[in-house]
Amino acid sequence: MVMMETTGPTRVSARDAARVAAVVVAPNLAAGVILRRRGGMALAERYAVDRRAIGLLAELRRRYGPGPLRADVAGRHVALVLRPDDAVRVLDATPDPYTPATREKRASLEQFQPHGVLISRGPERAARRTLNESALETGNQLHSLAPRMVRVVREEAGLLLREVAADAGELGWDDFAAAWDRTVRRVTLGDGARDDTALTAMLGRLRAAANWSVAAPRRTGLRERFEQRLGAHVERAEAGSLAAALGASPAGPGLDPAGQVPHWLFAFDAAGIAAFRALALLATHTAQDAQVRNEMAVTDLTEPHLMPYTRACVLESVRLWPTTPFLLREAVRDTDWGGGTLPAGTEFLIYTPLFHRDDALPYADRFTPEIWLDGTAQETAGLFPFSAGPGACPGEDLVLFLTSTLLAALVERHIYLPDRPGRLRPDRPLPRTLDHFGLRFAVLPSR
Repeated sequence: MVMMETTGPTRVSARDAARVAAVVVAPNLAAGVILRRRGGMALAERYAVDRRAIGLLAELRRRYGPGPLRADVAGRHVALVLRPDDAVRVLDATPDPYTPATREKRASLEQFQPHGVLISRGPERAARRTLNESALETGNQLHSLAPRMVRVVREEAGLLLREVAADAGELGWDDFAAAWDRTVRRVTLGDGARDDTALTAMLGRLRAAANWSVAAPRRTGLRERFEQRLGAHVERAEAGSLAAALGASPAGPGLDPAGQVPHWLFAFDAAGIAAFRALALLATHTAQDAQVRNEMAVTDLTEPHLMPYTRACVLESVRLWPTTPFLLREAVRDTDWGGGTLPAGTEFLIYTPLFHRDDALPYADRFTPEIWLDGTAQETAGLFPFSAGPGACPGEDLVLFLTSTLLAALVERHIYLPDRPGRLRPDRPLPRTLDHFGLRFAVLPSR
């Protein structure tokens, strides 16, 4: 990969800054950054908000140059990153000088994870990151608890399919999400938490408040009740759960191990969205579906396996429709950039769809899992399905393992017929926004 020469920041006009706020930022906020809003996502797909946002940023890049583009918004210094190499530079320099604990992110995530690693700084961040990596086994594609995880995923997938068969043979997001939430609670907290829907509902209410960032009042009482309920599960540390792995990980004073778990539950929600969209892609792309089924045919699905092609399908789902469209970093000090200076407190905005769907990529709007297997994705700057650099998601391997195992369990003996197949036809460019709430399938036995 050849890195391009860094160019200095360019200040945009007030009019163009307002256009970015209206076309790029506002629609994504309306769809829900911390908790997706059903109505907001429907409107986002209907009005193709990501296509419009990508088009505007590409236009600004042609007019102003590769940037980053500087603007002052609501008293904040903002740098809009327009080049993949610049995005890599910022992400690789996490957390110093570019911390992920931006003001807006702290205001949002403090609603339900005030001690989470993502909004921690300094030595606390480093220690909490180590704690997360230890429990999640970052870098290990098959977690040591994988045998139990396979059993849990397959049990819940089987129950879901039986419920679907008994209810007109249709699968929508609500039923899928309920099954996924049960799976996540069992994997994270143990079988004793399987039916604790109140815990998930409380977290949902806190995340809904977090959507408003600095404008939201603190839900202190609700958070305390949530933490008490969650803490009881974590303290139980049921054998075979991530809570048990967390309890077995070294943790110094003040790190709040239980305080790391809310982010795991939050992130698993995005993983479910990615898996459901991947299911929709397989339901409409017969060649890739056949590849997944061929991989399954030579795999003992009752045992832990990586299933690289199925895993790549999930990665493609996240490339096509990033579950985290904005990657934010904040400069902790003045930084030199291409002969210019960006002041401390500058917030860097990396809009991942701009790079994932760059028109220069021959596969930009196609479902192409092969790029994650033949080295193409690794050699292409700007593909960040799980962020990148020292701030990359520590649970990437775990998420990919669980979601690919789930996909295999769902398609092993069933086929899925989407109610609106036309929007994901393989002979047309895939839409740049996809409302997962609106996906629905007829489910039929395949044998």
